Amino acid sequence: MRILKNLFAFYIASSIHVAFAVVALAVISTIHLGISPDINLLLFIFFGTITGYNFIKYAGVAGLHHRSLTQNLRLIQIFSFLCFVGLVNFAFRIRFEVIAVAVLLGFLTLLYALPFFGERNLRTIGGIKIYIIALIWAGVTVFLPVIDSGMLVNAEVILEFFQIFLFVLVLLIPFEIRDLKYDRAELKTLPQNIGVRGSKLIGVIFMILMLVVEFLKKAGTPESLGALGMVIVVTGFMMIEAEEEQSKYFSSFWVEGLPLLWLGILLLLENLV
Repeated sequence: MRILKNLFAFYIASSIHVAFAVVALAVISTIHLGISPDINLLLFIFFGTITGYNFIKYAGVAGLHHRSLTQNLRLIQIFSFLCFVGLVNFAFRIRFEVIAVAVLLGFLTLLYALPFFGERNLRTIGGIKIYIIALIWAGVTVFLPVIDSGMLVNAEVILEFFQIFLFVLVLLIPFEIRDLKYDRAELKTLPQNIGVRGSKLIGVIFMILMLVVEFLKKAGTPESLGALGMVIVVTGFMMIEAEEEQSKYFSSFWVEGLPLLWLGILLLLENLV
């Protein structure tokens, strides 16, 4: 049992779970847009997510404690390096245009994590943290598959991007609520600005907008609408239940796993038809 607990803790801490969530959103986008998913691109996204997230989470810690790293952090460093090797490997198997856009999104990730503006980065600029994260997630999961397929960016693609963008914003609200007592005042997060209840109300508005976007899509299907409706119900319930005092894995596993639920429901409904 202890081994399973340690493996699960590593699965969360090493960003494998979040990488699966990002890949799930990319697959959802390909289904919605009628694109055949490319396994090389999906693996590129998977390894890129782990590399980027672990860099953001652990680069500063490793720099401060490089002489006395804990065993778990050392394992995560080694794992992240192997994922970076995988990222480079699959970069040679996808289109150059995809790499170019991925580099731009990667640079935005660096601006989010590293102090490029004096001693500040995008993460510390008040009120924009969750929008930067949502922009990166939506860009990776919508634009990269579209560019890789050679599909032109049209109204359907923009609507898909906006829908995923809104979904990620909703997913981030429980994290913002959890971190309320830790975040510095200058971050001006949603709960800091409008309170926990106000943040949840904003989340409900975002989910309503997601439904509106679904009805605007010309390529929308009863299956995609049904899957979206069900995942919105579950997401809404979890967002409403989010409080400052959360169980250890409420946000980092259950909330972050909602894209996997969305994909699972969508695939189930698609295969039932």
